[in-house]
Amino acid sequence: MKSLLRTVAGFSAVINLLWLAPALFSLQVFDRVLTSQSTETLLVLMLGLAVALVLVGALDYLRGRLQGVLGNIVNDAMAPEIARLTLAVASRRQGNSNGEALRDVGRLRNLFSSQGIVALMDAPWALIFLIVIAVANLWLGLAALISGLLMLGLAYANDRMTRQAIEKVQREAGGAQRYLEQAMTNAEVAQAMGMADALIGRWNAQSAKVAEVQEPVAQKSVAMASVTRIARQLVQVAMTALGAYLVIIGQATPGILIASSMLLGRALQPIEQIVGSWRVLAEGRLAWSRLNPLMAQAALRQPQMPLPAPAGQLAAHNVVFRPQGSDRTLLMGVSLRLEPGESLAVLGPSGAGKSTLIRLLIGIWTPTSGNVRLDGADLAKWSREQIGPHLGYMPQDVELFTGTIAENIARLGPVDSGRVVDAAKLANVHELILGLPEGYDTVVDPNAALLSPGQRQRIALARALYGNPKVVILDEPNANLDGAGEMALADTLRKLQGSTTVVVVTHRQNLTQHVNKMLVIDGGRAVHYGSTQEVLAALRGTPTTAGGAAGAQVVPIAARSAQPGA
Repeated sequence: MKSLLRTVAGFSAVINLLWLAPALFSLQVFDRVLTSQSTETLLVLMLGLAVALVLVGALDYLRGRLQGVLGNIVNDAMAPEIARLTLAVASRRQGNSNGEALRDVGRLRNLFSSQGIVALMDAPWALIFLIVIAVANLWLGLAALISGLLMLGLAYANDRMTRQAIEKVQREAGGAQRYLEQAMTNAEVAQAMGMADALIGRWNAQSAKVAEVQEPVAQKSVAMASVTRIARQLVQVAMTALGAYLVIIGQATPGILIASSMLLGRALQPIEQIVGSWRVLAEGRLAWSRLNPLMAQAALRQPQMPLPAPAGQLAAHNVVFRPQGSDRTLLMGVSLRLEPGESLAVLGPSGAGKSTLIRLLIGIWTPTSGNVRLDGADLAKWSREQIGPHLGYMPQDVELFTGTIAENIARLGPVDSGRVVDAAKLANVHELILGLPEGYDTVVDPNAALLSPGQRQRIALARALYGNPKVVILDEPNANLDGAGEMALADTLRKLQGSTTVVVVTHRQNLTQHVNKMLVIDGGRAVHYGSTQEVLAALRGTPTTAGGAAGAQVVPIAARSAQPGA
């Protein structure tokens, strides 16, 4: 952007220099042509002025086109990176995960495409025009300087009056927009239970609050714009009156009067444009201040050396997790280890911390203390682009993306039909997909009812298995499955044994027969961990044998409950 900004600034410099031509033309006409009555001089002056104005028009057009390019560069350079960072924040479910940052990119694009940015580049040239006026006549130069300071004072007052108000309007408007977006995601529930009026009423109340905050801002902006226009006209009238007086007393010529009036108008024009475009400028400035930390975060990210493709060894050591800004610890000292090809079932009551553990194992969340390692390397050392193809994940709340079923299974990348079909067959969903209206080319609409929750879950399982990842993590994969779906899932787990490291969260013990190890979590702590036989025996209260898996930790719930502070 810097080279283009320098080019736009250069065009602005040439344009402002060329705008001296009309003033010089008027000066020469009134002071020389009228006295000499030379039509040849008038013709040459008119020809020179015509050339200058044609150049002004051409350069102004090019400057406007470059502004459009600048706006596109802002969008193309920042939007993907901001979207990537926003997606990362949303995946952690921490901080500002809405689209406000992307709207800020749009505000910056509007800023660089607006007349306000041109006015900012033209404003320093006002000093040049004032110096030219002072050279022609000192008194007119002083008057012009006072006029410029007056206009700058109005611009500063406008800033002081509207800065905080504009920021508050943006904050309130963003809150109302987020509330509406969240309401739309639960539209089915709201419609089914007659909550539409209540939702709309709350949104309407927030919108009214936005309008209540926005109205004074609009009134102040309109008032300041009007005051600025009137002040400019009064200044020019006063300048003309002063010039006429100086002509009467013989200290100036009519040409100087006309030229000074034209130059003053040109000097004050950018200031008036800045006041008129103040809202766009202020919104752009606030957007930049909000985006700056995000872009700094992106700039700090260093390219990571690619690591070898993982074999699938997954280990967590004494993992503790406490959400940012919260005093509640969701996981406390959980450890596990899976060799390549081993599988683990994670059980526990609702709210025990199972989904928290899953998000730590896939690297979406970072442990407060402890570590999660894949093939011995801290999971945080793997870039998401590198680890993604080797990791399969199915969340508890399954969502498919807009696109064909094949595109969804292929993770929205290039569709390799062979790998798509292999993944579907591994998930035992191939026949189900063939039975759909367009087969693999059936378009999925996240808001449509073409697919049942169970069908979406089975397709999401195929997406998790696409490309034969070395680690597959499934959070409640049988939550919406019927009997046939349960059998298909069990068959998939059998096929994965020995070749893929699998972690599956479930409330049902019928899936445990297809895994090597079990982990039972309660209250964020591991109360049972070991081989499937050992943990099942502990759950039944049967004594375990010493021949269990190496490093197994089997702590009966009854014994844990008797411990102080348990």
